[in-house]
Amino acid sequence: MDRTSPPSRPGMERRRFLLSSVVGALVVPFGPEVGHATKVPRIGVLLGASPAPSHPIEGLRQGLRDLGYVEGRNIAIEYRWTEGRYNRFPEFAADMVRLKVDLIVAAVTSAALAARDATNTIPIVTVLVYDPVHLGLVA
Repeated sequence: MDRTSPPSRPGMERRRFLLSSVVGALVVPFGPEVGHATKVPRIGVLLGASPAPSHPIEGLRQGLRDLGYVEGRNIAIEYRWTEGRYNRFPEFAADMVRLKVDLIVAAVTSAALAARDATNTIPIVTVLVYDPVHLGLVA
């Protein structure tokens, strides 16, 4: 083990992958002028639980801040919480399409399926989705 690098915490690699996917999906559409763009990138986040201070979404926010994206300054995040009523995901996914978000983060399988059914043009990043190929979420 390299003593100059901090030890890996559980979930750290997954968080890095998620953040790189989110940031990659946001930066690519804006090209080299991303720093000069007048449009602030907007992420739509579909979640099943209720908001809580210790919710894992804090990891997403912190990771974005570490990469220079500050919510409310140079990135906007739209949250939709179903509070356990997963049948609301289609409504919330359609809402994200109406808001013209640049990216949808779907935290569970039913959110990812609702996002897929709502759009075929907005990139979707999935979390906690088992076998996305079998579900038809990716080719």
